[in-house]
Amino acid sequence: MAAIAVVLALAGCASAPSRINNVCAVFEQRDGWFDNWYVAAKQAEREYGVPVPILMATIRKESGFSSRVRPPRTKLLGFIPWKRPSSAYGFSQALDGTWKQYKRETGRYGASRNKFSDAVNFVGWYHSKSNKMNGIELNDAYHLYLAYYFGHTAFTRGDWRSNASMQQVARATTKMAQDYAAQMRNCNQ
Repeated sequence: MAAIAVVLALAGCASAPSRINNVCAVFEQRDGWFDNWYVAAKQAEREYGVPVPILMATIRKESGFSSRVRPPRTKLLGFIPWKRPSSAYGFSQALDGTWKQYKRETGRYGASRNKFSDAVNFVGWYHSKSNKMNGIELNDAYHLYLAYYFGHTAFTRGDWRSNASMQQVARATTKMAQDYAAQMRNCNQ
């Protein structure tokens, strides 16, 4: 009986939470002993100074809280599955090179992009770098998301200024962060 409970608990961790537009519901769905998302997000907030609602909104926008997401494959001749447009993977959609840099700089060599606690720490680390490199305030969800999506160099160049669709995504992410902040005032955490 205990073995069945363990298998069911682990199987539940493999799928994305079902109510992802309410951060309290997300935390309630992932409040296990070994994988507590609220605790992981608060630890990242303490370490990097990025508010939990911004961390969670970034991950919500990037992966919908799904651990094994990758960009869809392009099609060769319109129907043959081909290469992926990038190496983005996991909760944070971190690229291979950026993930390697994160592990090297933080010493978290065992970190995994499909483990929530590692992914939320990565997002905090990246947003913290955006603050140091680009002067973006840690509570500025809009510009933090644009720097996250475009990368620090492209953000500095201003590539985002001519991309109306990504500005719209950044506004939606900002709204999600604001909604999450309001919801967290009533969470039972």
